Amino acid sequence: MKPSYIAVFAMVLVLVLGYEAEVSLAVTCSPTELSPCVGAVTSGTRPSKLCCTRVKEQKPCLCQYIKDPSLKKLVTSPNAKKVASTCGVPIPKC
Repeated sequence: MKPSYIAVFAMVLVLVLGYEAEVSLAVTCSPTELSPCVGAVTSGTRPSKLCCTRVKEQKPCLCQYIKDPSLKKLVTSPNAKKVASTCGVPIPKC
């Protein structure tokens, strides 16, 4: 009987760890998360490390921002494209 308990425990552990990994990959699309990039986008200066981290985190949201008329220019402006490029994040074609 002991081996079956170990197998059940192992399966539960795998499921829990898999669920936690999935939850940690979820992204909340919030343009305010990109606030560390405002200076770089408005002035054309080099983006900070925090800015690049946030751009990478928000990458799955970029199409949503591009489709929003009030945010499109902020994401597709020449300086925003420069920030994304410097951070290694391509601007998607949506």
